[in-house]
Amino acid sequence: MESWERSRRRWQHAFFASWLVLTSAGPLMEVREILPWVLVAGLAAWYAVWFVARTPPAGEVPLPYVLGGGLLCLGLFAVDSAFLVVCLSVLVPYCMDALRVGLVAVVSCAGGWLWHSYHEGGTITWTELAITGLIAISAATAVGYFYTVARQSAERQQLIDQLQAAQEARAAAERQAGVAAERQRLARDIHDSLTQGFASVVMLLEAAQERLPEDRHLTQALRAARENLAESRRVVHALRPGELDDGGLPEALRRLSGRLRDETGIDAHAVLTGAPRPLEPQVQAELLRVAQEAVANARRHARAERLTLTLSYMEDLIVLDVHDDGDGFDPGRAATGHGLSIMRERMAQLGGSLLVESAAGEGTTVVASLPAAAR
Repeated sequence: MESWERSRRRWQHAFFASWLVLTSAGPLMEVREILPWVLVAGLAAWYAVWFVARTPPAGEVPLPYVLGGGLLCLGLFAVDSAFLVVCLSVLVPYCMDALRVGLVAVVSCAGGWLWHSYHEGGTITWTELAITGLIAISAATAVGYFYTVARQSAERQQLIDQLQAAQEARAAAERQAGVAAERQRLARDIHDSLTQGFASVVMLLEAAQERLPEDRHLTQALRAARENLAESRRVVHALRPGELDDGGLPEALRRLSGRLRDETGIDAHAVLTGAPRPLEPQVQAELLRVAQEAVANARRHARAERLTLTLSYMEDLIVLDVHDDGDGFDPGRAATGHGLSIMRERMAQLGGSLLVESAAGEGTTVVASLPAAAR
């Protein structure tokens, strides 16, 4: 679209320059005053200020440009009525953008020519009327043709831009689907190989420890195997959030609040606002991880009695906020935790943001927001 607009501007500049030169050359050669030369040069400079030094949107008619050009044209017309056609150069930039402006320019040109003929000869013959009418019809046809070509070119360029945007969106969706599929494959591979292998090692070491309970190296090996088994399970859990398999993100948040309520006695519940919309698997997974981390922080540190998980589907945003009525803290003084940094990174990767609002004794609210386009 930008390349087409630049090309259109170049043709517009050439059109204006040729019109100004062709229509002013004759009258300028006939006058002996310097003022018309100054006014024609001023008209060219005035055009350059508005359409070369700056680029107003296509179709926009800057009122200061029209007023200034009109004053210059009045000065030319006061010198010699033959400059009337030159004055129409003020409307030239809009002949390709607005059909009505082009037709006004054609009619004004025809009327100005007839008026000039009458002013010079005192009469207007039928031949002059016929010739002027034919020229006006030809000019109007040309204006309509160029306007149609320009409009079709703009529409074609718009369709091309929309097609490119659709292709880019499809490519992004395919990349996200590929990433999700790869994460699932890695989770299966790790579960079927490393996790199962560590589980077998732990079982063998536990059996060996029953026969050699005092063996220090065996105890250390068993502890290392259990730690690596737990780590492999954590990696599998991070790659494949099974909580999303049944009911998606809203149901996963309800189960998360239900577990917290059952295990700790905290009055926890999930709230859904707005009309639910489909979300990409990666978006659901990252929002669920943020909710889990915020709930875990509230469970470990806040000593809260109530906790609310709210998922809001807005027109241009998807917002998840986790609020508890616990001890709270001063975000300006408290050290930034690793979990909070990870939550911010998760949102930043999706083009969203994370906000933490808290104060000592007033609870904590974690707000994760994503643009609706992320879904």
